[in-house]
Amino acid sequence: MSEYQAPLRDMQFVLNELGYLDRVRALPDCAHLDADLVDAILGEAGKFAHGVLSPLNVSGDRQGARWENGEVTTSKGWREAYQRFVDGGWNSLSCDPEFEGQGLPRVVSALVEEMWNGANLAFGLCPMLTRGAIEAIELRGSAYLKSTYLTKMISGQWTGTMNLTEPQAGSDLAAVRTRAEPVGDGTFRIKGQKIFITYGEHDLTDNIVHLVLARTPGAPAGVKGISLFVVPKFLVQADGSLGARNDVRCASIEHKLGIHASPTAVLAFGDNQGALGWLVGEENRGLEYMFIMMNAARFSVGIEGVGLSERAYQRARGYARERIQGTEIGAATRSNVAIIRHPDVRRMLMSMKARTEAMRALACEIALAMDCAERHPSQAARQESQALVDLMIPVIKGWSTENAVDIASLGIQIHGGMGFIEETGAAQHLRDARITTLYEGTTGIQAADLIGRKIARDGGLAIGQLSTRIQQVLEELAWVDDPQLQANASALARALVALNTSVEFIVGHYTSQPARVAAGAVPFLELLGLVAGGWQMARSALAAQRQLKAGDNDQAFYGGKLLTARFYADHLLPQVESLSRVVVQGGDALLQMDDQQF
Repeated sequence: MSEYQAPLRDMQFVLNELGYLDRVRALPDCAHLDADLVDAILGEAGKFAHGVLSPLNVSGDRQGARWENGEVTTSKGWREAYQRFVDGGWNSLSCDPEFEGQGLPRVVSALVEEMWNGANLAFGLCPMLTRGAIEAIELRGSAYLKSTYLTKMISGQWTGTMNLTEPQAGSDLAAVRTRAEPVGDGTFRIKGQKIFITYGEHDLTDNIVHLVLARTPGAPAGVKGISLFVVPKFLVQADGSLGARNDVRCASIEHKLGIHASPTAVLAFGDNQGALGWLVGEENRGLEYMFIMMNAARFSVGIEGVGLSERAYQRARGYARERIQGTEIGAATRSNVAIIRHPDVRRMLMSMKARTEAMRALACEIALAMDCAERHPSQAARQESQALVDLMIPVIKGWSTENAVDIASLGIQIHGGMGFIEETGAAQHLRDARITTLYEGTTGIQAADLIGRKIARDGGLAIGQLSTRIQQVLEELAWVDDPQLQANASALARALVALNTSVEFIVGHYTSQPARVAAGAVPFLELLGLVAGGWQMARSALAAQRQLKAGDNDQAFYGGKLLTARFYADHLLPQVESLSRVVVQGGDALLQMDDQQF
């Protein structure tokens, strides 16, 4: 398969048969989103992803973004594609209608976002970062900042960035040194350097709006003394037109393992008098505000993992259907067959397929929770939904991206030696996927956040509520007389016991033995992802069984859903019990090892 194809039927299954569309339509201002309208949106997005973005993926990778004298030129075709993206209204899809956005709920826009990432991750990074900047200004920006920037950022006329990292301050933002000197009326002069700034400089738009972390004079040490500022590339005049170039310069762009077409900039603020910046919200609360962008970005990076997994699976499946080699095991006569007939190739393809479908359904579950947290009329329902979002964001980000790396690697394995050759395209997926486990905090950082802030801090309350929801699905499965579903039920029940055992260990030992608990944080994140994915696959199996029982004409599709869920139960859920033992027992040797013994 040469170009990405949006998995529209699978997406429709998640929205319709798993009930997410009906549930979001029950929220205020969402009733107009019937199946026909959503299908039309997804269909047009799929055409754009296939016809415009996917053809640029390989050429963008080979050409890359180019830096010269502080200016960045994107790959051939990038500017035209971005203009078509903006003209099609795709940048404004989920943004606030008050500033000319379309207000589409997250459960639908997340699937559209998956398409951009599956077709061309390097392109999709630009609008993803812009949406995060938009959200921070919407929630904490002054009336001036909102009126000056939001409409043009939402339309896509201007893009946005996140500026956190500095050479000495990677994940430890307490070490940020960039300074902000006040000049009056909420305006500051920004001086410092930021690194790893995605789309920090480019030629797609005539302005870039940087959101920058910096310290004001006399600010407290550490993270409590960081403020957030809007620093545009070009200053904006009172009538909304662009004025002078601000004192911010692109010193270079990084040479990277993957996503070559996405310029990752080193930005120098204040070579001269200092770049003019405007305070967002209150001083010294910048990290709190930046987490608005970061949490949105963490979810979106998880969606990147889903899109990349789908693309790697499509390419591997296409190759396995076409590549003729070897005799089928058990055949009476020797005759070469497509490698998709070989059991181990089938095992790898099923692993790719099952995990991708589980990730997509789980992402939609959390996207719906985001919509409910924002729109539900009941405060209690909003709070419960937000608790689920907070709990699962590290899992969506960490588990989905780690899966993407492994799934892309399996894609190369299925291609054999040809997968190691760049011309087949399989290698690019692995190179591109590798950054996603690092974006917005490594998997270890996501896992530490999960066990500490999201589980130990509330005594396991939020994850207990999730466990109850999984138990409800198990009770539903108990009433169905179907061997496929009973296999799902048995495996999920054992996995749920292992999850609860691990949670009890974390809650019981986090205060007294934090290092021992932290030693199992990443295994626990994987464990929770597998269980939550199994929960969604069990729901998918129930939905498919209902459609088959009702005599739906698409017997092959729903039969495939049942078998994919069965594979997940047989091959993936059994890993949970082993991971639970690692969580509970795996810290001793790791912590006793002397540094010099490594």
